[in-house]
Amino acid sequence: MNRQIRPAAASVFIAFSCFSSVAFCQEADTTKNPLSTVEVKAYGQARKLKDVPAAVGFVNQQTLNRFGSASVVQAVNTVAGVRMEERSPGSYRFNIRGSSLRSPFGVRNVKVYVNDIPFTDPGGNTYLNGLGYYNVGSIEILKGPGSSLYGAGTGGVLLIESTTAGERANLSGEYSAGSFGLRNAYASVTAGKTDNKSRIGFQHQVSDGYRYHSKMKRDVLSWTGNYRSSEKQAIKTTVLYSDLFYETPGALTKAEYTANPKAFRPRGAGFPSAEQAKASISQKTFLAGASLTQQLTSSLSNLSSAYGAFTELRNPTIRNFGKTMEPHVGGRTVFSVKKQIAQTLLNVLFGGELQQNFSTSAVFKNVGGEPDSLQSDDEIHTRQSFAFLQANASFGSLEVTAGASLNGSTLRFRRSAPTPGRVMNRTLNNQLTPRLAIARKWTNLTLYSSVSKGFSPPTSAELLPSGSDINFSLQAEEGVNYDLGARGTILSDLTFDINAFYFRLQNTIVQRRDAGGGDYFVNAGKTSQKGVETSLAYSFFQKASFFRKGSVWLNHTYHDFHYKDFKQLAVDFSGKALPGIAPNTVSTGVEVFAKNGLLANLTYYYSSKIPLNDANSDYANAYHLLGAKFGLEKHVGNRTQFKLVVGADNLLDQHYSLGNDINGFGGRYYNAAAGRNFYASLIVQLAPAE
Repeated sequence: MNRQIRPAAASVFIAFSCFSSVAFCQEADTTKNPLSTVEVKAYGQARKLKDVPAAVGFVNQQTLNRFGSASVVQAVNTVAGVRMEERSPGSYRFNIRGSSLRSPFGVRNVKVYVNDIPFTDPGGNTYLNGLGYYNVGSIEILKGPGSSLYGAGTGGVLLIESTTAGERANLSGEYSAGSFGLRNAYASVTAGKTDNKSRIGFQHQVSDGYRYHSKMKRDVLSWTGNYRSSEKQAIKTTVLYSDLFYETPGALTKAEYTANPKAFRPRGAGFPSAEQAKASISQKTFLAGASLTQQLTSSLSNLSSAYGAFTELRNPTIRNFGKTMEPHVGGRTVFSVKKQIAQTLLNVLFGGELQQNFSTSAVFKNVGGEPDSLQSDDEIHTRQSFAFLQANASFGSLEVTAGASLNGSTLRFRRSAPTPGRVMNRTLNNQLTPRLAIARKWTNLTLYSSVSKGFSPPTSAELLPSGSDINFSLQAEEGVNYDLGARGTILSDLTFDINAFYFRLQNTIVQRRDAGGGDYFVNAGKTSQKGVETSLAYSFFQKASFFRKGSVWLNHTYHDFHYKDFKQLAVDFSGKALPGIAPNTVSTGVEVFAKNGLLANLTYYYSSKIPLNDANSDYANAYHLLGAKFGLEKHVGNRTQFKLVVGADNLLDQHYSLGNDINGFGGRYYNAAAGRNFYASLIVQLAPAE
């Protein structure tokens, strides 16, 4: 039975959270608010979050620590306007303002950087699941087109940093265990001082999964280094090897989902079951890169990065067996010129980025999870490049930013089997994507507005999908986004961040699925995407005998996304809600820390019902997730620190689907998420003697 809570319950819990914060802060001292203390690098300038004239979300260690260490999904979903999904353990999707319309799995239409290095490949795909939980120290989430500085894209940008500024030399180990066979072990060594330090870490994670045929195993070995060779030069290095395997149980129909949400896709319609096909993903990723920051003159600096990466993917499905090899290389350079001209501070950024891959993809008949006869053999070479220019002028409390990038992409495709085919080329050049923003700042308030154009060519996986033939007729998305926002602080302790946006998109790329679960893509005419994203946070500090500090937060997302003009043959979907988008989501919670080392938090997440197809004839039910975490943190002497935590997720045992297959053939939409589950973690950290 699907346990549903009336929407009023959400209001009751929010009120309870707010009441708790008042009760705890009757004798509170003023604490530093996150808008004034968090420094971000969005749009090329290191500055406090409160001063950034753009819609930017931020996930830091404090946010990550509110949840278990099995994944970052719940922490990311606290950010207004963002949705991260996990269809089964290890199978991620990432959505910024609806961008998962194009993502049957993985991350598309969102540009991702890790430690200044482009992590999204030249084909437009991002294997975010190749990163482990411990490879994420913080995430900056730029909402809407970031094309003026980060190249083609309409969905947004992720800037991931693996290390944190305050990290000190230590030996660290963590072991977690939980429901559904979860085991997670991590060990790391951090050495060096503030200006020269490095960390090597290894994570081993396994899970049986909530559903049948959903086992997962992830091993990640990583090394990051930060070195300052002089006052004018700094080097950041990143090396990562990830070995990931997870089974894919497949989507269920409503009847199958209701009867047994743990089931895998059964045999039928001429296709084997997910278990018979041994449907799974085996993914190995290697990344090595470095960035160099130089102060060339008193006013001129440069940040340049270069990398090489390789991904090997094996994907048996109920329809075939795919093998891909995806080596790619790339680099990026950004010059910054800062000048004080009379009362105006001028900062000009210019540079470019270039990426090239040399992929091969072979598809075989799948016989019991093993490749059999060859069906196709392709070579795909993709190049992405862009140059950008951005100028930022500050006139006292007024700031104006203007920028643009010029984008180009080429794709060369050659099929050599089953019969040799001709070489096909696709070129998109000279796409100009400008951005203009203006901000007015006061001591505790910043108002900003921006307009930006986004351009997003179809990815190689969309041009060459698993569910249909080559589709070189697929057009690039183009859209214009308008933002109006305010962020600031009230009475020193209450911070707010409110953003309203309107995004007009043309040639929207949407996903469909055929009978065999293969995906294919079509252009969907025009869409209208409007919304309001609100974040509130209140920090409190208790001087009385027991509590040390605490906080309460509330994030709300309202999205009104509709097709404006979309016809498929004789069917007109104009005016229908975009599938896969919840009109309302709420994330809230309260956490407290005691002086004796005790800690506790209570978290709540609500999603309204979600349309599952273009016709809006099927919906996923609304759901409410309640979680709790308790722990004890102790220091033994000056060098050893212990932390023991226990937690629970989905305490209400909600029956819900996280990561629906949009427009699934025959109504195969549902990927059931875990029911009520528990976990416990022990963390030990040893600092070296001074």
